[in-house]
This record gives sequence, structure tokens and C-alpha cells, in this order.
Amino acid sequence: MNSVIDHVNTNRDKYVEELKEYLAIPSISALPEHAADVRSCAEWTAEEMRRVGLQNVRLIDTPGFPVVYGDWLGAPGAPTILFYGHYDVQPVDPVELWESPPFEATVRDGEIYARGSADDKGQVFMHFKAIEAHIKQQGKLPVNMKIILEGEEEVGSANLDNFVKAHKDDLAADVVVISDSPMFDRGIPSICYGLRGLVYFQIDLRGTKSDLHSGSFGGAVANPNMVLAQVLAQMKDRGGRIKIPGFYDDVRELKPEEREQWKLLPFNERRYAKELGAPKLFGERDYTTLERVWARPTFEVNGILGGFTGEGAKTVIPAVSMAKVSMRLVPDQDPDKIANLFEAYMKKVTPKTVALKVTRMHGGKPWMTDFDNPYVQAAGRAIEKGFGKAPVFNREGGSIPVVATFQEILGLPSVLFGIGLPDENAHAPNEKLDLGNFHGGIIASAYLYDEIAKTR
Repeated sequence: MNSVIDHVNTNRDKYVEELKEYLAIPSISALPEHAADVRSCAEWTAEEMRRVGLQNVRLIDTPGFPVVYGDWLGAPGAPTILFYGHYDVQPVDPVELWESPPFEATVRDGEIYARGSADDKGQVFMHFKAIEAHIKQQGKLPVNMKIILEGEEEVGSANLDNFVKAHKDDLAADVVVISDSPMFDRGIPSICYGLRGLVYFQIDLRGTKSDLHSGSFGGAVANPNMVLAQVLAQMKDRGGRIKIPGFYDDVRELKPEEREQWKLLPFNERRYAKELGAPKLFGERDYTTLERVWARPTFEVNGILGGFTGEGAKTVIPAVSMAKVSMRLVPDQDPDKIANLFEAYMKKVTPKTVALKVTRMHGGKPWMTDFDNPYVQAAGRAIEKGFGKAPVFNREGGSIPVVATFQEILGLPSVLFGIGLPDENAHAPNEKLDLGNFHGGIIASAYLYDEIAKTR
């Protein structure tokens, strides 16, 4: 491994310049005007995969954006890693809050700022460089590798499940590796062994066929904005507990030993609140902040729209009001069951004075693995070699729906091998990636392949 690591250290600055090229492509999958950019990014990704030494690289079309596939299968008898990531990125709005252009990667104070730097191009690219170092220095990898990179993760991966089902035999492997998650904190590398699931909805209320003058018609009809506020207020009690009947029936409770381990983690609630700019933290009673974020389900209002919101005054009763809401789910909760419960509750609490429409947007199942399985432990050893300290084991509040897909369709365990940080603004202005973590992640990834090879 010495020659491999020396190669990584020698090319440190070069890797940053190469990453800037990747980050310059505005592969925003949510915006139709960027469809050509997403396709261009897929092609750039494929070319880079060929350049680092991967074989059989090709774009596989889906009803949406293509999946980029590549492999290296020259290690007979060794384990096979299926690596998953995504090359699409979030929109950049509000663009005026960016301190530098979102697609002109800028290095400031040891961090690279650009949309996609942490989520997920930077974390994908570190594996490209680790693969390249092995092949250039050793002429081979210590494991077999199959790589699939999609272009629709940021819009719900609508076509990925069908892709995995259709290519089940081609994707046969021993373990999935995903680098699309943060460390516990700066200077504290971690291995994530659990993710929350997700269900997402749009709620539309209509009161009348058009907006009305509030003087002429106020008091005669229901105001959809007011009704929406009243309906949303019935989703939680004052203690933060969700009121949807049956919502908690299948929630897997935390084990006492897990709660004790989390209490030992270096987490400061005051600092956490200060970093978030929150006057005071809030959440479900009887649980710590880490427990609420990692292991308890949530209900959130993601956006509200209705009526007049421009400058000045306009006395209007809006005809329609809309909200987007999401629920994060924990192990043993089923997204379809929760969706049915929510829709039934919405029908119950919405008055007949407005017409209700509830639209399911997307979702994904929660996931958890045993952190003492051999692949997770191999990842822990690799992280320690890459970053100089043993990782902590934690869960993550976010969702990566494909993890459950790989488990259900392919029967594969997953290792979440992320090197981002919680404060890197992954879906916000000024997204960034710590370059020290990027470099350490390349070294750790190179060691990961070697450590996984030793599991057989």
C-alpha cells in the first residue's frame, strides 16, 4: 500500500484542480432547463471513469437521466464492491446568498466551495482517485469493483429501483459502498449504520374558483390559508409528538446500550444551537437531540404558498393554498403505511369548506445494519488509517432510499463511507467540502478496498 498512498500524497493539488472541472457542470436534475447539463455531466463522469482505469464503462438510459456504469473485475476470488453515488446536484437558489459562483469552485480556508462539492461529486471523485492510485501503482485493484452513478438522486431516484431490478444479475456483489453522508463532526470520523426513511407530500386546498375581495366576501367563505394553518397545527402536539393515529405503532425503540453509547459522544447542545442560529432547540420530549435526529420519526412543513406575498397590501382571500410536507421514518416504519395513515388523517381534520387534494411525491424506507458486521469493521479500519483515529459509530437523520433497495432487491449489506461534515450546506448556499477530509477520504478509500479484500 505504500506506493499507492505515496501516489495519492504526491497528486494532492492535482486532484483539487480535476475536481473543479467536475464541479463546474451545473447538473441540476430538478430543473428542466439543465437537462442537457445533466447529460453532459454523465458523459464527463463516464470519461473520467475510463481515464482512471475502469472497464466496460457506459451510459445506460432510463426514462429519466442515464445511469453511468463501469467495472473492474480482474481479482478472481476476491470480494466484489458495488459502489453507488450520484452526479446530479441540488438547485442553487437563492443564488444571491452565495459568496462565490456556485459552479466556479473556489478554495477558501482549506475548503472548496461549489454546488455538489460535498453532495455528492466530491465524495464520488475521491473514489475515482483511490481507484486510479491502485491501478497506476499496482496495475490492479485488490477487489472487484462495480460502479453505478445516477443522475436523479436529488429528485427522488424515481427510476433507480426499476434499474436495479432490471440489472439484478449484473449488479451481483458482496457489499455496497456509498459515500454520500457526513462525519459526526470536524476531526471526528464516523461510520453510519442507520438512516431514516422518508415520505413527501404536496397538500392543495381550494376554497373558491378565484381569488376574492376580502371586503366584499370576507366572512362568507373559508380562507384556504387559514384552514391550511389550522390543519397543519393538528399534526403535532405542543410536546413535539406527532398526532397522526397509528404513526408510532411500528417504531423500533432505541436500545438502552445504544442510548448510553450516544451519551459518550462529544456533542454540545448549546454549541449545536448556536451554530444553527436557533434561539432554543425543540423536539419530542424525553429524547436527547441526537436521539431525536437519528432515531425518532418527524413531521416537517417544508414549504407554504398562498395568497398575496408581494410588496404593499392587497386585500384578498386566496382561492388556493399549498403546503409541502415530509415525514422522516425510522426502522420498521413502512412508507406506504405511513402515507395511508397521513392521507386518512388529512381527510378527517380538513373541513368541508375547502376541497382537499393530497399528492404523494416520493419516499424511501429506513435502513439499519449491525455495526459489528465484517464490512463495517473493515471500513472502520480504513477510516482509522486514512484519518489517524478510530471512527465513532452513529446513525444519520437523512435518507438514502437506495440503501434499502440494495438490501431488498440484491440482498446486499451496505457501508456508508462518508467524509462530509454536518455544516457543509449540502442543500443550501455556499456548499463546501473540507479539502483535508477529501484528501484523507482518498487515502481511506484506497485502504478500504484492501481491507475488504481481507474479509474473504
